[in-house]
Amino acid sequence: MSFHRRSIWRGSSNRLRQNEAWQECLYIAGLILAVSMLFFVNLTDLPLLDPQEGTLALAAKAIYQGMASNDAFLAKEDYLVHSPLPYNLIALAYNFAGVDELTTRLPGALLGGASVIILYGIGREIFVARIPAMFSALVYLTCLPVVRYSRLASLNGPLLCFELLTIWAALRSRRNLQWALVTGMGFSLMSLTQSLFAWQILLIVLLFLRWDTPRLLNSAYFWVGLIMGALPCLAWYSVLLVDYWQSGNSSNFISTLLLPTSMAVNQPELTFNLYLLHFMPYFFPWLFVMFAGLQSIKHNLHWGWGKLLGVWLGGYFIFGLLTLPQNYWLILPLFPPLALTAGRQLEQIRNLPSNVNYPQAWIYGFALMSFVVALAGINWGIRQYFDFYLPLICGFLSITFGVTALIIAQQDRQFITLLFWGLFVSTLLLIISPHWLWELRVNEPVKPIAELIIEHTEPKSIIYSSMTRKRPSLDFYSDRQIINQSVIQLKEHWQEDTKAYLLVDLETKNQLKIPPQAILDEESLDSLGWVLAIKN
Repeated sequence: MSFHRRSIWRGSSNRLRQNEAWQECLYIAGLILAVSMLFFVNLTDLPLLDPQEGTLALAAKAIYQGMASNDAFLAKEDYLVHSPLPYNLIALAYNFAGVDELTTRLPGALLGGASVIILYGIGREIFVARIPAMFSALVYLTCLPVVRYSRLASLNGPLLCFELLTIWAALRSRRNLQWALVTGMGFSLMSLTQSLFAWQILLIVLLFLRWDTPRLLNSAYFWVGLIMGALPCLAWYSVLLVDYWQSGNSSNFISTLLLPTSMAVNQPELTFNLYLLHFMPYFFPWLFVMFAGLQSIKHNLHWGWGKLLGVWLGGYFIFGLLTLPQNYWLILPLFPPLALTAGRQLEQIRNLPSNVNYPQAWIYGFALMSFVVALAGINWGIRQYFDFYLPLICGFLSITFGVTALIIAQQDRQFITLLFWGLFVSTLLLIISPHWLWELRVNEPVKPIAELIIEHTEPKSIIYSSMTRKRPSLDFYSDRQIINQSVIQLKEHWQEDTKAYLLVDLETKNQLKIPPQAILDEESLDSLGWVLAIKN
C-alpha cells in the first residue's frame, strides 16, 4: 500500500498565510476608505487659492488648450521649465473631465492620498509588524498640514508621494534588485516636480544604503536599474541643456536644476488669528509622541529602522537648510519620517506593562491643548462668530484632548484609539466646512468678479486693474488677461486707448475721474469694493 507523506504543518501554515493576507487587505482597505474621506471630499466648493493654485491652473489650462499642437507637453514658460510634471498632470485631468476646481486639485489629492498607503508599506518594510506600520500611517493621515496641502493644486502631494515611493522601492531593492528600477522612477518623478528636492532624497537614500546595505551599492544591477528608471528626467534635462546652450544661456541651466522653486501658498497679509490657525497644526497634537520617538532613534541605530529614520531626518534637516528660507512648505517632507517615529513609539507604549507610568508631560500637554482649543472655540463662537463650524470643531478637539489626558493619567492604552478617532473626525469636520482654506478670507471673492468680467467684456480681451497683488485665479476663471498697473498707467490707457477695460477699486476710480456713464452699474461688484469701467 503506497502513501504520500504530508507535513502536519502544511494546512495550518496555509490557513495562517490566508488569514495574514485577509488582514492585510482589510488594513489597506480601511486606509483607502479613510484617505477617500479626507483627501477627496469638498474639493470643489472653494475657489482656487492664489498664487500657487491659480498659477498651476492657468498654466495647465494653456497646455490643455494647446494639446493639438506639437508643444502640448513642452511649455515654454519659465515656471513650466522648473517643474513640468504637475502642470501636465492637471492638463490631462482637464482633458478627461473638463476644467474646474475638482480636476485642478484631484491629481495632487490622489498622489497625496497614495502617499498614506506607501507610508504603510514603508512601515511594513522597516518594522515588519503590522501594528507600528498602521500607527505610522494613521499619524501621517491625521497630520492636518499633510491633508490640507495635498488637497491643494500644488507640488506638495506629488512630492510626498514620489519621496515615499523612492524610499519604499529602495527598501525593497535590498531583497530584489528589480526594485532599483522603481527607485530610479521615483527619483525621475521627483526631478520633474522639484529637482533640488529630488537630489536631496536620492542622497539620503544612498547614505542609508551605504550604512545599512553596502553590498547594494557595489552591485552593477542596482546602478543599471537606478539609471534606467531615471531616464525620463535625464532626457528632459538633456533637452533643456541643449535649448539653453543654443540660446546662449547655459549658465541659467544650473540655476534651473538646483535652485528651489518658489511656490508660496500663504498670504503675507494674514491677520494674527489666521497666522495662529495657519501654523498651529505644525506643533500639535503629535509633537509629544514624535519627540519621544526621536529620542528612541539614537538607542536603536543598530536596527534598520533606526538607521533609516536617523539618516532621513538628519540628512533632510541638513540639506533642507538650503531651501527652507525660500520655501517654508518644504518642511512637509519631514512629516513621513516623523510619523514613522511616532508610530513606533505608540507601538512601544501599547506594549508597556501596566505598572509603568506614561510620560507626565503628555498628560499636561494634552490638557493644555484642550484648554487652548476651548478658548479658540469660544473666541470664534462668540467674539468673532462666522458660523457653527469652527466652534463645533474646536469643541470636539477640546473634548478629545481632555479625555486623552484623563485616560493617559489612568494608564489606559485606549488613549491611542481615542486620539486617532478624535483627530480623524475633527479633520473631516474641517474639510467639509468652508474654513479648510482660511487664506481665502483675506481676499475679495474672485468668482463673482470673474463672472461679471465674462458677461461684459469680449473674449480674450486684456483688462487693466489696480490690484496690488497678482491674482492668477482671476485670469483662470475669467479667461481674460488681467494686468496690474499703477494709477498713472491706468490713466494713460483710459485717455489714449480707443477701447479699454479697467477693473479698479473705488479710490482709484475717484483718482481717474472716470465718467459715470462708463462705469458698469452692478450692485454685486460695488459691494466688493470694485468697479468695471468700459471705454468703447
